Amino acid sequence: MPAERPARTRIQAPTECPSLTRMDGRIFERFSEFIKSELGIKMPASKKTLLEARLQKRLRELGMATHEEYCEYLFSPRGMDEELVNLVDVVTTNTTDFFREPKHFELLSTIVLPALASRGAGGRGVHVWSAGCSSGEEPYTLAMVLSEYARLNGGLKFNILATDISTQVLRLAVRAIYPESKIGPIPPEYKKRYLLRSKDRTRRLVRIGPEARGHVRFRRLNFMEEFSFDGQLDIIFCRNVVIYFDRRTQEVLFSRFCRKLAVGGYLFIGHSESLAGMDLPLEAVAPTVYKRI
Repeated sequence: MPAERPARTRIQAPTECPSLTRMDGRIFERFSEFIKSELGIKMPASKKTLLEARLQKRLRELGMATHEEYCEYLFSPRGMDEELVNLVDVVTTNTTDFFREPKHFELLSTIVLPALASRGAGGRGVHVWSAGCSSGEEPYTLAMVLSEYARLNGGLKFNILATDISTQVLRLAVRAIYPESKIGPIPPEYKKRYLLRSKDRTRRLVRIGPEARGHVRFRRLNFMEEFSFDGQLDIIFCRNVVIYFDRRTQEVLFSRFCRKLAVGGYLFIGHSESLAGMDLPLEAVAPTVYKRI
């Protein structure tokens, strides 16, 4: 995928943009095939209206009247260079919360981390990957849970790699600033220890404190490309991400995750996802939690 570059000025005033037209079926098929091959995301005919609606803002910002015009621009050399990252933001869904699926974090503290520590992983450091991290709530939750485990159990070295395909949500994740309305699921003791409140109380914002924030590094990654980072991982969280891929692509991705996961490491998936029928070197530890064998 082409490297991200700053967008060049190409925006007209919204009032100058003509009324938008419906997307032609031929244009949708071209988008659909490209999104599947480039991003791995299924875009069946039932998603045409959704894609049409999501692209409307981009067309207005670019001063374009039709999806045909946008299509020609996107598939031009300049469009591949400038616009592809924006298309990614349009078609990806970013829904997340702190402590989403809380049972996973309970299992992490009571089963996974003690098991890793008992086989010496704590000495060399526990390596965690939040794959499909969206706006950062999951990796920061992981950072708080692992920091708390370290505090209560004589120390634990760890680092968290957090990746997403969307540059838009990664910018939010790096800022680590969230409205107070988002932090309800965080336990009170964690809020006191790992969150910073805005000095301007009227803004009702919090920021993840440096103790947790310092353990997380963010980078952009497209699952359809090679996992270009070294080393084996002890924990992979990839939850509610592969549901947007077809079954064959899911199995290929989980196989690649397993190759990055150390023997004895753990994979967490979403409750709407399943590994049933896949030939993977994993054994179930709990619902949606697997150990690499």
